[in-house]
Amino acid sequence: MPATLARLAYLALALRDFEDVACVLGDTLGLPRLDSDLGLGVQAPVFAVGNAALALFSPGDPFLGGEARPGIHHAGFCVEDPAAWAAAAGVAHRMMPGGALALDPAGTCGLRMYLGALTGRQAASGPLIERIDHVGVASADNRAALDLFCGRWGFPLESQQTDLEVRTYIESFTSDKYGVVYRSRPPEPVGGLRVAFVTVGDCEFEFLQNFDPSHVAKMQHGRPGTTKQDQGAITRFIDRRGAGLHHLALKTPEIDRVLGLLVEAGLRMIDTVGRPGSRRARIGFVHPVSMGGLLLHFVEREEI
Repeated sequence: MPATLARLAYLALALRDFEDVACVLGDTLGLPRLDSDLGLGVQAPVFAVGNAALALFSPGDPFLGGEARPGIHHAGFCVEDPAAWAAAAGVAHRMMPGGALALDPAGTCGLRMYLGALTGRQAASGPLIERIDHVGVASADNRAALDLFCGRWGFPLESQQTDLEVRTYIESFTSDKYGVVYRSRPPEPVGGLRVAFVTVGDCEFEFLQNFDPSHVAKMQHGRPGTTKQDQGAITRFIDRRGAGLHHLALKTPEIDRVLGLLVEAGLRMIDTVGRPGSRRARIGFVHPVSMGGLLLHFVEREEI
C-alpha cells in the first residue's frame, strides 16, 4: 500500500451557473474566496472550507475532461509524489490538464480521485461553516470500499451504522361488552441505508449502500426529507451513474440559522429546519436546482 496517506485538498464541483453558487458560498455562507490555482496551474473560483477547499467549474471545463453532468466531479488529494503513490496504490491512472493524475474509478470503488503535489494552503473557516463534515458516496458495496480505503490504504474507519425507516401497525378490537383490546404488529422496514464513515483529513467519506434495493422512494418536494427518500436517492444514483461521489455536507454550529438564511436568499429547499440524521446529527438539504446541480446539505452535531 502507499507509504503515506493522501490528504483531501479540494472537491471539484461541476455546476451550472457556478457564479450564482459562488454568491451563495461567499455572500450567504461567508466562506473565504481564494481563486487560487489549486497548486495545479488551473484557475477557478475556490472557497476555503477547513483544511480543504471547494473549486467551482462549468460542467464542460477541460480540467474535468469534458464531463457534462453537474455535481461533485472528483476529489483532489495531495501527496508528496503523486506518480509513486498511484503506482503503490495499484490503480491505473492518467495525466490530466494541469498535471494532476486521475485514478481509474474502476479501481477506487467508483470514486473519481485526482492526485496532486502537496500545497501549503492554510486552514480557514467562518462563523457559519466550520469545515466539510463529509462527502457522500453512493456505494454498491461498502465491504469492498472499506477493504480498499481502510484495509489497503490505511484510512481510519470512524464509525458504521444502519439508518432504517420502519412502519408500525396497531389494531384495535372495540366491544360494547368486552371493552377495547389493542394489538401491535412487528415493525415493517420501508427503507434504509448501510452507512460507513471513513476519515480523510478533517472530514469523512460517507459510504451509503442500500439496505434493501427493492425499497425505493420518490422525493416529495415541499416536504422535509426522510430516511426512505434518502435511500431512494442513492438507489436512483446507482441505477443512472453507478457508484460514485454523491453529495457534499458542510458542518455548521447553527443549522436552523443557516437554513433560514438560505430561505431568505430565495433558494429552493428540501429542509427548512434541521431533522435527525446520521451520527446523532441534525441535517438539512438544499434542492440541487438552487446549487447548480450539486446536492448540498448541512450538519450540526457534537463530536464524540
